[in-house]
Amino acid sequence: MSTSPQLQDRQPAAMPPLVELMHQATQLQQQGRSDAAVTLYQQWLQAQQAGGPQQALRHVACFNLGTLLGSLNRTPEAESAYREALEAHGDFPHARLNLGHLLERKGDSEGALAQWRAVLAMDVALDLKIHAWNNSGRLLETLRRYPEAEAALRASLEADPDQPNVVQHYVHLRQKQCKWPAWEPVGRLTLNQLVTGTSLLAMMSLSDDPVMQLMVAQRFTHERVPKAAAVPLHTTMPARTGKIRVGYLSGDLHMHAVGLLTPELFELHDRERFEIWAFCWTPESEMPQRQRLRQAFDHLVRLQGVDDLTAARLIAEAGIDVLVDLQALTNGARPAILGHRAAPVQVSYLGLPGTSALPGVDWILADDFVMPRALEPYCTERPIRLPHCYQVSDRQREVAPRPPRSAYGLPEDAFVYCSFNNNYKFTPEVFGAWLRILHAVPGSVLWLLADNDTAREQMQAAARAADVDPGRLHFAPRVAPPEYLARFQCADLMLDTFPYNAGTTASDALWMGLPILTLAGRSYISRMAGSLLTAVGLPELITDSLADYERLAIALGRHPARVTSARRYLAEHGRTSPLFDLPQIVRDIEAEFEHLALAARAGQPLRTLR
Repeated sequence: MSTSPQLQDRQPAAMPPLVELMHQATQLQQQGRSDAAVTLYQQWLQAQQAGGPQQALRHVACFNLGTLLGSLNRTPEAESAYREALEAHGDFPHARLNLGHLLERKGDSEGALAQWRAVLAMDVALDLKIHAWNNSGRLLETLRRYPEAEAALRASLEADPDQPNVVQHYVHLRQKQCKWPAWEPVGRLTLNQLVTGTSLLAMMSLSDDPVMQLMVAQRFTHERVPKAAAVPLHTTMPARTGKIRVGYLSGDLHMHAVGLLTPELFELHDRERFEIWAFCWTPESEMPQRQRLRQAFDHLVRLQGVDDLTAARLIAEAGIDVLVDLQALTNGARPAILGHRAAPVQVSYLGLPGTSALPGVDWILADDFVMPRALEPYCTERPIRLPHCYQVSDRQREVAPRPPRSAYGLPEDAFVYCSFNNNYKFTPEVFGAWLRILHAVPGSVLWLLADNDTAREQMQAAARAADVDPGRLHFAPRVAPPEYLARFQCADLMLDTFPYNAGTTASDALWMGLPILTLAGRSYISRMAGSLLTAVGLPELITDSLADYERLAIALGRHPARVTSARRYLAEHGRTSPLFDLPQIVRDIEAEFEHLALAARAGQPLRTLR
């Protein structure tokens, strides 16, 4: 953008005081002339470099210029401006905080952390230190440096306990490290603040109380998600005709649990009756899973870099009859899109196994087991109950050759329990039961996934405290999906987590012929594995109390012939069971979507259906 003649002709001596300069720059930005504002700052700085009278304020102008350049994505220039500000005034915390953000965005994590550490070493206002602690904790968590991340967040909460967003990271960090209890008091932070600040994902791992899960979902949507639009976007579009258009909304259509479960769902849709769209902000890659998913859609609309309202308009303009949200409130989700009601039927599925309380989402795919009638009062969505099982899976999963137990350091003659769920799903109550099971079944071992060193050390310490040899805990490394699936065959029985049951992992285990022992609770997420076991034909492996779960695990370990019988059943009948009859599950989903879509086209009030 060219500058105005007035800016071009201004001589260094005519440069205004900094306060006036900032006012002029703000006006230019409000007029959409940010490049002109940049030029104004650059000319002012050039004048001061020549010996101007306001040289002492140079660092402020450089900081403002850096902020402006950063907003224009002129990253190298913004970095130079911040560094020039720090050359002029090394103890300028605002410049260090912003420079840290910029360095993080360009991938220089260590550089960003160094800037924030420098702020923490200064004698500055507490709110600036809290900013540095919080950003350090967030970045360190991303880098999987969990103990350092927790220490940063503890310091922040000790300084100011009234930070719900920080609380949710702090609680989940402790879960990831198996540091129990997750709700550990910090400074003046009360237990109530810990509980009410807990994220929905973390709460799902801590309690099966549907009231608690609804509470945190509603708090999040109230604080973070805009209210639903007064006029639904779909009502402003032409009437829908022709094939029913189903749109899937997600940023997880790649090597993610959702992206691993859903390829056949998209591929098996009846193209004579349905047109299948993806509205997606998944990062692009040449990975086979990503390419397979892309090819499964009739149309794929990229939403990366598109604002929420524009995204909703694209969905509405496509004439989508049924919009299926595959993410809800999970990491990277864009829930505000749903509030614009771009489609007359909006359904939650797979990404969040429970209520999201999102405005604009009226339905959730479920089944009779995973969502009993007693759960309905605690869900803002109405259930679409499939006749067999809510979960789709992929029958084309690539599997590596079966490895020997020795490849993973497992004893050949031991009874091997396993749980390959993420560590944040582990609770002290269930882990304690696992240790009692080991104690009661001589020679047995427990094979686990260890996400990080701290989690491994915490679990080993818990074993020692329970008088169980830590050597009986075996830890599996992360491997590629084909090897991951193959190693299920080395275990005898999978022990499910509670209250956050296995979902994709349970499907993987049963597909590979490994029986699962589960505990079914009161929430959708605590009944997932029970739904799968019911559909596969092994309901006898579902328990409804921790005591029964523990007793049955011990009985199966002491009488392995019972497990052998279950394995034989899975080998002979598992893959032909209703759980893995994907064509039928897709037909069941289509029947429900068609019913709702046609009712919407006919102008029937959907809330009266079912």
